[in-house]
Amino acid sequence: MTGPQGGGQVERLCRAADVSRSSFYRSRAQAQPELDALEEMALRDAIQRLALAHKHYGYRRIGALLRRESWVVNAKRVRRIMQEDNLLCLRRKAYVPATSNSKHGLRVYPNLARQLIPLAPDRLWVADITYIRLERAFVYLAVILDAFSRKVVGWALADHLAASLALEALGMALAGRRPPPGELIHHSDRGVQYACADYSLALDAAGVIPSMSRGGCPYDNAKAESFMKTLKTEEVDGSAYRDLEHARTSVGDFIEQLYNRTRLHSALAYQSPVEFENASSWTAIPLATKTTSETAVR
Repeated sequence: MTGPQGGGQVERLCRAADVSRSSFYRSRAQAQPELDALEEMALRDAIQRLALAHKHYGYRRIGALLRRESWVVNAKRVRRIMQEDNLLCLRRKAYVPATSNSKHGLRVYPNLARQLIPLAPDRLWVADITYIRLERAFVYLAVILDAFSRKVVGWALADHLAASLALEALGMALAGRRPPPGELIHHSDRGVQYACADYSLALDAAGVIPSMSRGGCPYDNAKAESFMKTLKTEEVDGSAYRDLEHARTSVGDFIEQLYNRTRLHSALAYQSPVEFENASSWTAIPLATKTTSETAVR
């Protein structure tokens, strides 16, 4: 459906071309189906190109990429074309063994992150550990994310589950971000790697406040769990790592180049973590009031 064309201007053009207005509109109506078909073909080509370049993106993220390329298209149309062309995003559920031991006699800290909403970077970090399968062994990945932007601020990969693995990720995060003492909460599960004396001393020396999930409640660390699911689905499950160094290189590239810098996050208004942190809008967010259901941290 076309909008108003400006009758006066059309009439002058028709007079100059010595054609009637009815002939002009009839010719336009006859040409419209061909124009629509060309536009549909161009859109389909763009969707195929983006879907092949981002094999784990669904129709919503593909739509966001299209809008970045100045396409005006709604999600239903993108979904229809992707279904017709069988451009389904890759999904595979993997078995996840236990990577931490919470049955220990070490100190457990209260959950300070529950229903906490950070309104700026370096107010709440979330940490977790997962396994990665090699050809003949397992290695383990420790990560720390900024809960405000979902950016991975620290990570480490090793062939053991000792506390030094988590400490290496923490060291990277502290060196790269340098959070002000007393303003940052570090949240994790109750695993021995996070409850041990060495880790607690490292947090205390940096002025970071420890927080831990409730026992048997993985939802308390949902942001970290969500990242691990993304990592497994979009990188690990489709790869065959020869050894530790191969895994470290590939996972590092995924984290630093793809996840942090280019992957679109629906929770971040379809921006990457780096884009979201670089945006100026968050600096203008007013202080939120504390309610009975949630707490905002600025």
